[in-house]
Amino acid sequence: MPVFRWGNALDAIRDLEREMDRWLRSVNFTVEGIRAGRAYPPVNIYELDDEFLLTAELPGARKEDIELTVSGGAVTLRGSRSNQGDVPEERFRRSERPRGVWERTFTLPARVLEDGLDAELMNGVLRLHLPKAPTQQPRRIPVVERSESPAKPETTGQEEQSQ
Repeated sequence: MPVFRWGNALDAIRDLEREMDRWLRSVNFTVEGIRAGRAYPPVNIYELDDEFLLTAELPGARKEDIELTVSGGAVTLRGSRSNQGDVPEERFRRSERPRGVWERTFTLPARVLEDGLDAELMNGVLRLHLPKAPTQQPRRIPVVERSESPAKPETTGQEEQSQ
């Protein structure tokens, strides 16, 4: 009688599961179909002492192609990337650079001063400086002790007529 070992059979299923997870992480679904790669543009966000610094890789981008907005504790990067060069679409044999309109939104971990925002684009790297808003210190509220209960407000004739 053949001996069936469950451990070996399940290992093949686990390998298949890992391979499917790896494949699904590397695929973005777009209007054109399936595109391998990550969300564009790749972004890093750093927390410094007095600001957050967002850097985004945008090779070949011009400042006219980029729109930045900050609202409600989130920063949105929006832009477009056209086909570089004069090569027609049907001539591509492999295309890994994303093209078209893109948008990415990030939630900021703290409030920022919207008046002090500063963005610069140099050598294909966007640097967005988001200065932190000062934290408000708790305000102490004095307590007054009274010997009598507060008087009720007097009613006027108009209130009685409206009822």
